[in-house]
Amino acid sequence: MLGISTTAAKKLIGHALELRHRLPRLWAQVHAGRVPAWRARLVAETTIHNVPALTPEAAGWIDAQVAAVAGKVGTAQLDRLVAEAIKRHDLSVAPRPDFEAGEDHEDFEADQYLNHDARHVTFDTSHVHYDGVMRMDAELDLADAYDLDAAIAHGAATLKALGSSAPLGARRAAALGDLARTQTALDLRTQGVSVAPDDDGLPAAREVVLHVHLDADTVGEDTVFGPTARLENGQRLALLDQVSAWCASSRTKVTIRPVLDLNAELTTDTYVVPDRLREQVVQRDRTCVFPWCTRPARACDLDHIEPYDHHAAAEGRPQPGPTATSNLAPLCRGHHRLKTHTAWRYEHLRPGAFEWISPHGHHYLRDRDGTAALDPPPPDLPRPRRP
Repeated sequence: MLGISTTAAKKLIGHALELRHRLPRLWAQVHAGRVPAWRARLVAETTIHNVPALTPEAAGWIDAQVAAVAGKVGTAQLDRLVAEAIKRHDLSVAPRPDFEAGEDHEDFEADQYLNHDARHVTFDTSHVHYDGVMRMDAELDLADAYDLDAAIAHGAATLKALGSSAPLGARRAAALGDLARTQTALDLRTQGVSVAPDDDGLPAAREVVLHVHLDADTVGEDTVFGPTARLENGQRLALLDQVSAWCASSRTKVTIRPVLDLNAELTTDTYVVPDRLREQVVQRDRTCVFPWCTRPARACDLDHIEPYDHHAAAEGRPQPGPTATSNLAPLCRGHHRLKTHTAWRYEHLRPGAFEWISPHGHHYLRDRDGTAALDPPPPDLPRPRRP
């Protein structure tokens, strides 16, 4: 009813519980209108997922500090408050089960806290710029970070020496991409793996797997494609010139796969979905088709909208839930279980469009443009009043 995904709704309820029971001063200030809800949720998100876990007393101390400044704390200040709470309340990770007498318990706890591995490399696929760039965030081992910085600096200097007029930031970004395509540890990457060699006998350094949707018109005997394409990864638009440039890069392996007609009706007599039928449904629906869910279809189960009857053939009855294009839809595991074990129901209206009915009788249309509630708002819904 709020128009948000299941995951976002679970997080909303988690934040509300954290504020109501462990951060009551901040909760009261939200209700009084002195602290915006989004600020309070940032604090709750931090106190919920802290390592080591915060006790009610530690959370209460943070609550008192944040409430004193009406929630106006930044991320760095909040981190300092959490660190102070951990120190004040002597928090640590629980000792290991095999802790033996005579071992230094305090040293072990300190080691456990320090050994929390925060390294990561994260690509922000939800915000891809229109000109085809993506943000990356990383935390590396100190030695790895210095080595990577030196390698990027060398690559950027090399590009400049070769005549590149791009600014330093762009050359450093290009150098990082070159590192991703450089086989500097060939023996480790190919040990025990059969690879297809390139012209010089080395394996391809890059494989581009693009599922591209194109608008095409027939002009005479020729097929003319539009100037833009939609990529499956990230559901983003790309220029055909960009796709051509990616595929033309040196040491890139390009694979052409069969074209699928997303409007054709494919069917099979078996319960197991064959690869071609699965690929067609994935390309048609793009994401989980539950209202407001955005999980990519490639990571979803394929659900039989009308359940498949495994005994129909043996008993001479027609199959009520065939394995066919019009009876399949991608559902992520959680929403697949929701459909199977609860009163949620849906039906296939047309290619890529589904109507869902909730256990409370609300109707939702889910198609390629997103989700829309089909129910009119309640006539007695109170109107907001100005103070």
